[in-house]
Amino acid sequence: MINNALSGALAAQVALSASSQNIANLQTKGYTRQSALLTAIGPGADPRGVGNGVQVSSLLRFSDGYKSQAMWRAASELGSYAQTQPYLSQLESVMGDKTASLSAGIDEFFGALNAVAGDPGSSPLYQQVLDSAGLMAERFNGLNNVFNAQLQSLRTQRSAIVDSANAQISAIARLNQQISQAQATGQNASIMIDARDQAIDELASKMALDVTDNADGTRDVALKTGQALVLGGLYGTLKAAPTATSAQEFTLTFANTTYVLDPAKLGGQLGGLGKYEAEKLLPLQNDIADIAQQLANKINTQLGLGYKQDGSAGTPLFVFTPGSNADMLKVSSGFLVKDLAFSGDGAPGDTGNLQKLVTIKSQPVTVGSIGSVLLSDADVQLVGKLGVDSQLNKASLKTSQTVRTQAVDDWQSTSGVNQDEEAVNLVEFQNMYQANMKVISVANQLFDATLAMMG
Repeated sequence: MINNALSGALAAQVALSASSQNIANLQTKGYTRQSALLTAIGPGADPRGVGNGVQVSSLLRFSDGYKSQAMWRAASELGSYAQTQPYLSQLESVMGDKTASLSAGIDEFFGALNAVAGDPGSSPLYQQVLDSAGLMAERFNGLNNVFNAQLQSLRTQRSAIVDSANAQISAIARLNQQISQAQATGQNASIMIDARDQAIDELASKMALDVTDNADGTRDVALKTGQALVLGGLYGTLKAAPTATSAQEFTLTFANTTYVLDPAKLGGQLGGLGKYEAEKLLPLQNDIADIAQQLANKINTQLGLGYKQDGSAGTPLFVFTPGSNADMLKVSSGFLVKDLAFSGDGAPGDTGNLQKLVTIKSQPVTVGSIGSVLLSDADVQLVGKLGVDSQLNKASLKTSQTVRTQAVDDWQSTSGVNQDEEAVNLVEFQNMYQANMKVISVANQLFDATLAMMG
């Protein structure tokens, strides 16, 4: 009786310790609740024995691998859309501003041309044409500066994410080794497993992962594209740096082998930034450059067919510089009001060429992402397309937030600490401990009574 009761009291103590640990970590992020698994000890070789008490065969860790995987997948989706939306919203705000949009600048320039056509003898109207040309060029350059600033920002952000990801990758490998050693010696590795799962969850928000369990308690982590990040205690290193052929090349080095990765295919925050850069930002920057170049070419070509006030041939009004330079469009250096070649035949007061310049606004231009459109409609269509992309991303972001919340709640229902449940456990195991101590007390009384009878 004493041995049985002692085993019960000791088992109750372990169970109470597990409940106290759970309650202590009630607000600990990523903590997985534990419980003592009690099993009866058989009678052994004695055929008339009732048994030898109870033992704690193991400490259970309430974890569901499927729910963890679902939570990590949701983290990746959420990270992708969450990283993209601020950039989309900024562009939508800048390009959709009616007072600062490209459309407004183009309208003002061609409005100034129309004003001259109505009053060819007004010198201030000629100056207004030149001023509006400079302002229109500045609108293109200002928008191009926004593109360049976003490119610099997302590349800096991507480098910071890579540094954080490398820290988590190395932490997972280190914890793999510690968990394997602990389980090999029969130690409780639950806290280390929690820390590793938390590191995987944080890494999953940065890139989509494939996570597999091994028999020794370790977990292998790989990219969705197949490259290994962690194999047991071995781990790779990510790098995002400029090269001779790329503004920022993304690589993974594992076991002395280096792989060049496509950021747009990585998923998570890195994938979101990569897709935004490759599929939204750079194409849009090229679209604006297409409009600027064709606008400059059309106006310069038409001016070259006309005559200045002194009867000489017209010269280019705009200079377009290809690439992502800040001043991709500007008024030709030294261009003056008298250089505006509005005459079609060289005669004083003639505005034949001016009439042709005015029609350029309704001529088609070819823009990479939307095809052939009227010059007057090009910016409007680009802004509309950007708005649709932004709304779709917002909808996907909201959906991914809901999925992530549900995944976390599902994980919490299995692995999280329930305060009411632990309160019940405390009472039950406290009663179990007290009952076993009562058995020991009764056994002692019986023993004392036996000694008294024999004495």
